[in-house]
Amino acid sequence: MKIARFNHCRLGVVEDEFLRDVTAALDVLPPQNWPFPSGDALIAGLPAVRDRIATLIDTAERLNLSDVAFDSPVANPGKIIGAPVNYRAHQDEIGNEIRHDHVIKPISEWGLFLKANSSLCGVSDKILRRFPDERTDHEVELGVVIGCGGSDIRQDQAMKHVAGYSIALDITLRGPQFQSFRKSIDSYAVLGPWLVTSDELTDPSNLRLTLRVNGTERQSSTTANLIYDVPKLIEFASSFYTLHPGDIIMTGTPEGVGPLFGGDQIEASIGGIGAFRIDVEDVVN
Repeated sequence: MKIARFNHCRLGVVEDEFLRDVTAALDVLPPQNWPFPSGDALIAGLPAVRDRIATLIDTAERLNLSDVAFDSPVANPGKIIGAPVNYRAHQDEIGNEIRHDHVIKPISEWGLFLKANSSLCGVSDKILRRFPDERTDHEVELGVVIGCGGSDIRQDQAMKHVAGYSIALDITLRGPQFQSFRKSIDSYAVLGPWLVTSDELTDPSNLRLTLRVNGTERQSSTTANLIYDVPKLIEFASSFYTLHPGDIIMTGTPEGVGPLFGGDQIEASIGGIGAFRIDVEDVVN
């Protein structure tokens, strides 16, 4: 199932070039009182929501995809987890060209990093380039959304903890600052256009990722080239952090990263998920 949030927090199911408005299915989510539980309420309650969707979908209003604005499929992730240099060819590229005097280490030594959840946006928003005089790069990645939380999750159990997958952009300001700082600018974490549930996309191990800027291909690889694959990343992350429903793991980007400028348009696609376009705009102070 392809589940979308659209038009400012309505809920939809994508079918080919159409979307069914199943917002009424959100009524099954239990009321919450402060202090609110950790995690995203929709993702935590997704099994019940999907059961309700099944009773609504045949008569739900049908909309053209071109007529809706897509929000991030996860509204409130507790954590956005990044995997640095998780493709070997990108490790070579960043070491040779854009390391800004950072010591480049393998992911096994460098570990993971966190992006602020306030950096998250949907594909119908714009990437707002905050510092136009400094280099800002695109990075296309497979986004993994945690469905069932846990800690110290073994690789052989990891896929049971996945709600689904989206296309992610880890937009990156280049510079000497720590990754979590320069990658956490507002709109620098793009997720969408929808969530493909793990029962539909059962094997993320060889998905084709492609990114174009203004029609020119910049990045193309497959998740078969990941150094740490999805189960390994979940094991690694959960050995440090308790994972909660709605946490997002951005699995790393392949080679071909490059600069963005105001007025650029990005096209990103991942096999088995879909594609989207998003515009880049310079922030004028």
